[in-house]
Amino acid sequence: MPTAEKSATVSDLSQKMSQADAIYLADFSGIDVAAVTELRRSLRSAGVDYQVVKNRLAKLAATDAGLDSMGAYLEGPTAMAFVNDDPVAPAKILQKFIDGGGKLVIKSGYVDGQVLTPEAVEQLAKLPSRDELIGMVIGSVQAPLYGLAVVLNGLLCGVVYAVSAIQEQKAEAEVTTDE
Repeated sequence: MPTAEKSATVSDLSQKMSQADAIYLADFSGIDVAAVTELRRSLRSAGVDYQVVKNRLAKLAATDAGLDSMGAYLEGPTAMAFVNDDPVAPAKILQKFIDGGGKLVIKSGYVDGQVLTPEAVEQLAKLPSRDELIGMVIGSVQAPLYGLAVVLNGLLCGVVYAVSAIQEQKAEAEVTTDE
């Protein structure tokens, strides 16, 4: 018979799962306390809720949230990262931790209704951030406009030089005819 505490945990996890824009599952075995603390600090600064879960309770919560496909990845030591904003940022933080020698192993991810493999999470981590993508779009829109402005400015300068040259020729012609 489930205790009130376990029921509350399942309810809380189910609510977090259903409200999250993305969820990442990781195996944290072999990580020392200092490394986990640093990882938690990095994730918290990105607005990510990172918590260690009991697999049996997480499976119940996943079923309640309608994420039955996630149950296959809830084996062994499991930590979950719940994301409510940018789904790429935590993938980057987790991958950076792994690349820096962290013993974390990404089990899976859940983004936009799709379960991701660890390889897909790694590919997601390699994508540019939202701000970088916005900068790229602005740059690609701005570059042709800047080029057009330079060309139009060059044409206008050419017209001004031509009018100035004609004016000088007429002035010289008037000087020679007056003599």
